[in-house]
Amino acid sequence: MTYGFVSIASRAQPISDGPVGRRLSFWLLTVIGALLCVQLQGCASPSGSDGSNRGDLITDSDEPEVRKRARLRLELAVSYFEQDKITVALDELKLSLVADPTYAEAYNLRGLIYTRLNDDQLAEDSFRRALALSPRDGSAMHNYGWMLCQRARYAEAEARFSQALGIPTYGGRAKTLMAMGLCQMRAGKMTDAEQSLQRAYELDAGNPIVGFNLSTLMYLRGDYPRAQFLARRINNSELANAESLWLGIKIEQRLNNRDAVQQLGSQLKKRFAQSRELGLYERGAFNE
Repeated sequence: MTYGFVSIASRAQPISDGPVGRRLSFWLLTVIGALLCVQLQGCASPSGSDGSNRGDLITDSDEPEVRKRARLRLELAVSYFEQDKITVALDELKLSLVADPTYAEAYNLRGLIYTRLNDDQLAEDSFRRALALSPRDGSAMHNYGWMLCQRARYAEAEARFSQALGIPTYGGRAKTLMAMGLCQMRAGKMTDAEQSLQRAYELDAGNPIVGFNLSTLMYLRGDYPRAQFLARRINNSELANAESLWLGIKIEQRLNNRDAVQQLGSQLKKRFAQSRELGLYERGAFNE
């Protein structure tokens, strides 16, 4: 998967009202696979829409015709949703549910679409329907949790994430641990966030969102060597951006590594000349 990053600060209100919250800067993937799970995209547990815990895949020989029509429409809806063609995705999704009103995966996507459209009532209703049809659907639990987190309903969100993680067969554990960690950071629960992100890192060490946020937490609590390790791993890859370079600069400055500070500063100036982070670097605003 190719990762692309934007700062959440440019798209949303500050994460929290406290001093720590104002200092944090989060990365979100611009692709749907960042923090959301659509079952057809591989985040699902192997439970069926009837709530059973089947390990086998549905094939052409045993998939009912009604479900097949609904699935094909859902596949189109997912594709349009990933392209941010929300209205077209919703039209295809409606046809999927007309074909099979008991299709839990379709209600999961419906919840994501209405979350994107900021219709909380329909989003929540959709996730609840998905879970009523498939009570062990870790994907729907995850997405419902992220929707609740975005609405600052942190305790409810954490409960949904924990439910998903409690399903032994759930295949999206790293993604859910990452989402839970980010949500705990928003809630100001930094110790819990560190534990969640550390577990996510153990499962998916190559995920730069996890690495960046874990490095940020290490930096904030003064564990500079560990923060340095995590930041360097990102900045030595093609995934480095202005935020990761600036974090690396602050860490190296704390460790009195002047050569490393200058090297990262040169990269920041060369690659991100219009960034806010370069302005901070040139002013020497390491504590802002």
